[in-house]
Amino acid sequence: MSVGTGLRERKKQQTRQLLERTAQRLFTERGFEQVSVAEIAKTADVSEATVFNYFPTKEDLVYGRMQTFEDDLLRAVRQRPAGEPVLAAFGRFILQPRGLLAATTDDAAEELANLSRMIANSPALLRREAQILARYTDALASLITDETGASRDDPRPWTTANALVGVHRAVLAFVRRRLLAGQRGVPDLARVVRSHGETALAFLAQGLGDYAPKPDAGPPGHDR
Repeated sequence: MSVGTGLRERKKQQTRQLLERTAQRLFTERGFEQVSVAEIAKTADVSEATVFNYFPTKEDLVYGRMQTFEDDLLRAVRQRPAGEPVLAAFGRFILQPRGLLAATTDDAAEELANLSRMIANSPALLRREAQILARYTDALASLITDETGASRDDPRPWTTANALVGVHRAVLAFVRRRLLAGQRGVPDLARVVRSHGETALAFLAQGLGDYAPKPDAGPPGHDR
C-alpha cells in the first residue's frame, strides 16, 4: 500500500468515526427519531452526501459495526477444526467479550447504557436490529447447508441457525435489560452475560451438540 493510499484510508476511518460519534451524541441527547441526517452532517461539518457515502441509512449509523460481527461469526464457524460441531464454534465465538463489553471503563458502561436506552426507545432501530439478525440467520443457515451437503428443503440447517442466533438474541436482550435496570459495572456484566450464554448453549447442546461437524477436507486436490 502506498503512503497516499494509507493516508486516504486513515482519513476515511477518521471521518467514519466522527460521524458515528456525532450521531450517537445527538441520538442520545434527543432520541433517534428526532435527529435528521441533515443535522448530523451539519454538526460534523460534512455534506449529507458524505454521510450517506459511509452509512447508506440512518440506522447504519448505529448498527454499522454489525456487518463486521457477521463476517467474524461466519469466519469462526467456517474455520473451525475438522470434526467440530457448529454449536461448539458458535459458542466459543459468541461467549467472547467484544466491543464495549470488553472494556473496563466507566465511560464504556455509560455508553452501553445510553445505546441500550436509545435502541429500546426506537421502533425504527428495533426493526432494523430484527432485520440484521434475520440476515445473520440466513447466512448461517446457508453455510451449514453447504457444509453438510443438505438439500435446500432439509429443515435442519435452518432450524439450527435459528436456534443459534436465538442465543445471540437472548444475550442481547439480557444485556439490555440489565443496563436499563441500572447495572453499570462492565466486568461484572460481562461475567453475568457469559454465564447466561453458557446456560443457553448448554440447553441447545442437549439436542444440537453433535449436529453438523466440520467435514474433513481430505488430502490436497481431493474433491468431495
